[in-house]
Amino acid sequence: YPFSGGTEQIARDCVLALKGGYSQKVIAFNDINPVAPYHILVVPKKHYESIIDINENEMEIVSHIHNVINKIASEKGFDKAGFRIINNCGNDGGQEVKHLH
Repeated sequence: YPFSGGTEQIARDCVLALKGGYSQKVIAFNDINPVAPYHILVVPKKHYESIIDINENEMEIVSHIHNVINKIASEKGFDKAGFRIINNCGNDGGQEVKHLH
């Protein structure tokens, strides 16, 4: 699996849901329990529990994720209508899966 840091279950789920991946740094797939018309997860292949765990010299992954989101929105045709980007951090922030997405 293309993940590091103990994310084997996420990797298995991704392989099942994956429709081509997205880049060398992230994988993108449809959520298996969508709560929006387009509910796509963009997940870094390197394990970060949340955005808080990204050290300063690796923060470019955040902009990379947003660039990928823009490309997906454009490719799927919902870039003009609008969309939202959500990132929950920690228990009090509503984070259920302990891997940045």
